[in-house]
Amino acid sequence: MAAMRRGLLHVLAWLLATGAAVTVTWWGVHTVMAGTAYDPPRALPITAADARDPDATAPPVTATARPQPSESSGAPARGADEPSPAPSKPPGSTKPSPGPSTGAPADAGKVRAYDTEGGRVVLSLGEDYATLVSATPGPGWSMQVWKTESWIRVDFAAGADRVSVFCTWHDSAPRVDVQNF
Repeated sequence: MAAMRRGLLHVLAWLLATGAAVTVTWWGVHTVMAGTAYDPPRALPITAADARDPDATAPPVTATARPQPSESSGAPARGADEPSPAPSKPPGSTKPSPGPSTGAPADAGKVRAYDTEGGRVVLSLGEDYATLVSATPGPGWSMQVWKTESWIRVDFAAGADRVSVFCTWHDSAPRVDVQNF
């Protein structure tokens, strides 16, 4: 009976030690992963200017950008700088109609895309913050993202080649640096 009790005591001690080890390991991994998790990227439409000349510097895409009507639709084409006409409301309607949904927050900053050899990074840049909109690695490249309260870093890697897009806004407006290693 004493041998059985001793064996049971050993199993209980082993279970407690294993449970403590698993708990400490889970807490450590959870703490590290909570600091690196980010929202899934949202896709932005590719404009005709992007498709024609990918090396040209495109004007920033705004959260309210809308596609222009095609020539075949019968509607006259507007210039890119002309405002859209206001939608007509039925008579007697006092409730404003909601604007188009872009998936971006209402206070989104200027959306800028950075095309690199390793891939494309799209950031929303406010006056004193930045948000990662999307990051897409090019064919054959891998990607890693780090985010904190004052900077975002996206690294692309393929073999020995490295490209880093680093955005910081600690004591100033957001600054973006692209570096090839």
